[in-house]
Amino acid sequence: VQLVESGGGLVQAGGSLTLSCAASGSTYSINAMAWYRQALGKQRELVAVIESGGSTNYLDSVKGRFVISRDDAENTMYLRMNSLKPEDTAVYYCRIFTAGSYTYWGQGTQVTVSS
Repeated sequence: VQLVESGGGLVQAGGSLTLSCAASGSTYSINAMAWYRQALGKQRELVAVIESGGSTNYLDSVKGRFVISRDDAENTMYLRMNSLKPEDTAVYYCRIFTAGSYTYWGQGTQVTVSS
C-alpha cells in the first residue's frame, strides 16, 4: 500500500486547511485510518482516527476544530482543520491499518500556522 498526502501549507491563525491522504495498492484490506502530527522537537502524536465503520476519535486539543473523514470508494482520507492555531504547526502524517495487522505511513506534509 502506498500513501500520498497533500494539502499542507502556510496559513494564518484562524484559517483552515484540508489534508488529503490517497491510498493505492492493496486497498481492499484497509481498516482504520488515522492522522498523526509531529512538531519540531516533540514526539509524534495521534490527532484523529476513523474506523472502518465510521466512528472517530480526536486529540482533545483539536476536538471541535478538526474533522476526519474517509471516502472508501476513492481510498482517500481527509482532515479538515478549522480555527487553526500556531500550536497546530507540525508535519502531519497519515497512517492506515490493514487486515493482518499491517500498518503504513505517508511521507508527511508540513502545516505551518502563523500568528
